Amino acid sequence: MKRRDFVLALGGAVAAPCAWGADAYPSRPIRWLVGFAVGGASDILVRLVAEAMQKELGATLVVENRPGASGNIAAIALKQAPPDGYTILHGENSVLYINEHLGKIPYNPERDFSYIGAIGRSSFTLVVHPSFPAHTLAEFIAYAKANPGRINYGSPGNGSPQRIAMESFQKEWGVELTHVGYKGGAPALQDVRAGQIQAMMTEVSISLPYLRDGGLRGLAICASQRLAALPAIPTFAELGYGSVSAFALHGVVGPAGLPRPIIERLNGAINLALQSPRVVSHLSTNGIQPIPGTPEDFERTVRLERARTGEIIKAVGITAE
Repeated sequence: MKRRDFVLALGGAVAAPCAWGADAYPSRPIRWLVGFAVGGASDILVRLVAEAMQKELGATLVVENRPGASGNIAAIALKQAPPDGYTILHGENSVLYINEHLGKIPYNPERDFSYIGAIGRSSFTLVVHPSFPAHTLAEFIAYAKANPGRINYGSPGNGSPQRIAMESFQKEWGVELTHVGYKGGAPALQDVRAGQIQAMMTEVSISLPYLRDGGLRGLAICASQRLAALPAIPTFAELGYGSVSAFALHGVVGPAGLPRPIIERLNGAINLALQSPRVVSHLSTNGIQPIPGTPEDFERTVRLERARTGEIIKAVGITAE
């Protein structure tokens, strides 16, 4: 009980009774929207965390994939849902603070979302098809400079953090690559494996099996240090390319107007899930830093990244497709 009480207190889940009757929530399944395809890094993480949260909440969490438009389809569905705690959204970079900088969108991340809690930050790795002539990052850059526009790289969409990271690196490296957008990380990665495109900046969680079996070649990782699961792949920083911070932020948001007791109940369940042995193992193996904390902590992180990312998008010149 001491461990549980500590985590609930961290998430602000211990609250005085109110008219909403937080103790009765949830009384039916909760729909968890994911704006990307089944099998992608976000989908895998959400399903694992949802399983752990179910034990604390005593209710089923049903993951519903709504891929397309860089997460906007799922975000619109959340905006239209009643603020009763039975529809939540996987909040990631695109819907939280990227899409708004690319053009007009039918929702406002600050006004239309209730911030519930962060899950973690996920490391990115640059991968190429095994037949690609570059075996190191330096060779990749040299090849790109010698063949401007001839390297096709994939991403989960125009407003994805993977796309922004690659565009930022292109500017830093002085190279020209050709972007190919997909409806999720998994289908893009499959095309890299099939040799349809040559490269991709992807989350470690979905590329790890292929990096281990030789189906993909990893050139560098966006992380503070090498990952225990992939010790042979150097970080961008140690190779002298550490000026761009690139990661996927994972969290949970609800519709605007979500009652505080419901927010606190869900936040406490997230913080407990981050201590689950299966979740801890997955995060560690896949280069994801857990971020337990309060709803306010999560909202503060999003606000800071919104300002930083907006500056990058403007400097690089990324626009909506």
